[in-house]
Amino acid sequence: MRISARADYAVRAVLELAVRGDDGHAADGPVKAETIATAQDIPHKFLEGILGDLRRAGIVDSRRGGGGGYRLARAAGAITVADVIRAVDGPIVSVRGERPTGLAYTGTAEPLLPLWIALRANVRKILEGVTLADIAADALPEPVRALAAEPAAWENP
Repeated sequence: MRISARADYAVRAVLELAVRGDDGHAADGPVKAETIATAQDIPHKFLEGILGDLRRAGIVDSRRGGGGGYRLARAAGAITVADVIRAVDGPIVSVRGERPTGLAYTGTAEPLLPLWIALRANVRKILEGVTLADIAADALPEPVRALAAEPAAWENP
């Protein structure tokens, strides 16, 4: 699985909103895209497109004008990392751009389909089990922390 720059930037942007106030609703009002871009070192123009996708997906709200900007559309505890990635990149796991359930293999390749489905299930289990609130509080769920604590997880074979 590959996490795109778009997905990485999207998660970082909404995380920035989550930490700026109670459930992402900043005390000083909405957060400007420029502020998010600077805080997370994200190219501003690229971020604008990402924020548009997040708005269309109902993850962020936006307000125009001098006091405008972005804020989370719902509580940080109700938004998973999977929600954010799907909003900007589509399905979390695909094979050749297709969802695994849409594939069919024959012959010796038949066992690949359950492998791809299992991979998707595990990735979803992790990404759907971590909310913005978890990350903002530096409180990743125990199963995620345990996986990350394995020394082999940090090695590149």
